[in-house]
Amino acid sequence: MEESFVIDICGRREELPVMRLEDGPKIAFFNLHGNVELTEFCAYKLAERLKGKADVILTAESKGLQLAHCVARRLEHGFYAVARKSKKLYMQDGISVAVKSITTKGEQRFYLSAHDAKLLNGKSVAVVDDVISSGGSIEALCELVRAAGGEVAVKAAVLAEGEAAQRDDILFLSPLPIWE
Repeated sequence: MEESFVIDICGRREELPVMRLEDGPKIAFFNLHGNVELTEFCAYKLAERLKGKADVILTAESKGLQLAHCVARRLEHGFYAVARKSKKLYMQDGISVAVKSITTKGEQRFYLSAHDAKLLNGKSVAVVDDVISSGGSIEALCELVRAAGGEVAVKAAVLAEGEAAQRDDILFLSPLPIWE
């Protein structure tokens, strides 16, 4: 029988599978991919808290992508920027930063196209993701904002995992425990 954890996100209960990271703790796996209703709900709740705080949204592919899209639509932003995990052909003149995340083995990079960097330049930016845990991904996104000439206005996520829930520089909807 699969171990699970029930979380309350602003009054909505979700059952999440609990999985052990390789050579690490157990985490409850939160996945918005394909779940339109949950994504829309979380976007609505995040947008309520982000209203008036930023001009544009930046997220990382892939799990934050649909969330950022829905938040941007709710805030009536005409665009949002996406940091990619691999350098695409159209990104040759863009910028990149290194990132180390709890859920990804080894170091990786985030890439921002020159087009998306221009969207951030001179703007206040909400950095949005599905889950913040160690903070490695969100801090790398903040580095991209600064490199593009933007200002990080707010860091936001649906869930703050483990010690991230104790940080006072993150806006989030619900805490998520980590088990040893």
